[in-house]
Amino acid sequence: MSIIEVKVPQLSESVTEATLLTWLKQVGDAVSEGENLIDVETDKVVMELPAAKSGVLTKILKGDGEKVGSEELIALIDTQAVAEAAASVHADVSSAVPPSVRKLAHENDVDTSGLQGTGRSGRVTKEDVLHAMEQVATRQPAPVAVAKGVPAIAPSGNRPEQRVPMTRIRQRIAERLLQSQQNAAILTTFNEVNMQPVMELRNKYKDSFEKKHGIKLGFSSFFVKAAVHALQRFPIVNASVDGTDIIYHGYFDIGVAIGSERGLVVPIIRDADKLSFADIEKQIADFGARAKVGKLTLEELTGGTFSISNGGVFGSMLSTPIINPPQAAILGIHATKDRAVVENGQIVIRPINYLAVSYDHRIIDGREAVQFLGAIKEALEFPGRVLLDL
Repeated sequence: MSIIEVKVPQLSESVTEATLLTWLKQVGDAVSEGENLIDVETDKVVMELPAAKSGVLTKILKGDGEKVGSEELIALIDTQAVAEAAASVHADVSSAVPPSVRKLAHENDVDTSGLQGTGRSGRVTKEDVLHAMEQVATRQPAPVAVAKGVPAIAPSGNRPEQRVPMTRIRQRIAERLLQSQQNAAILTTFNEVNMQPVMELRNKYKDSFEKKHGIKLGFSSFFVKAAVHALQRFPIVNASVDGTDIIYHGYFDIGVAIGSERGLVVPIIRDADKLSFADIEKQIADFGARAKVGKLTLEELTGGTFSISNGGVFGSMLSTPIINPPQAAILGIHATKDRAVVENGQIVIRPINYLAVSYDHRIIDGREAVQFLGAIKEALEFPGRVLLDL
């Protein structure tokens, strides 16, 4: 017998504990080297924990939902054993459920042991679990006790409720947003920008850009470049607060807010001032793809000197974004719409985007915030200045 230990990955200094989500393998199951055993959720990211060697999972020391620390022992693998499930003709019910389907069932409190699988050889499929969820949703909900000593009252009609604990990531998001509002003097200033010059430049070069760099030329790189251009002119907006000290950062690490099913994440584009438009577009595309499947690393979500939040992708017209502490400001981008504006005494139609900058008034004065946003507007309405570093 050759036993190897399965331990929680090394967590970052700012993360003290993590939560085990759903074991994708059970005791007695065969595991292959590199195969994911369980997802580990911290307050910043969900990480996969792959098997270091092939073998059989012989013991699980920490179950689903348990809190664990950095490098804590959670399971054992025998690298010389033969899988019981593979040696037996009568496989356990759990082995007839693919890991992804088992995870879906666990997250929605569906007992797969009671399901009649419709897949090959009676395997429980994703559709079987979804059908079971639909059946539960249409049942009459049980009476709910409001408080101890208070009789339960059965609601009339079909009015189901479900109490679901916040994920660790969602808890952390809530804590940081509340911390931001409580610990910073947040104000927001607004401006509008004519996006026609950027749109014309993009339309002119988007085909040749994609052909050369293998990535589409979007609008995100223009906003990142414009933000860096303005931050270079107003260093206080790129600063952060530490007690009674102001820390001026001589680099530009731009956080890009990305919404995912697991919650809002803000991966960081490091040294954005040194990157090309293509580099920025590639990083943002990569962040977006990996955010959907929870593949972002702790390092990619840590730090940042300034953030950009694009509510426009969801159709937002205007908002007041919340600062991501300890940063001092954040740029909010919104949907670009054709609007009537006045130019040279004439009413014309232009693609207008309303921009918002929320800032910490403890270190940034209103004048600086307004001028900073004006610099972003200028960089977008005259993109040649950014390209020529003027």
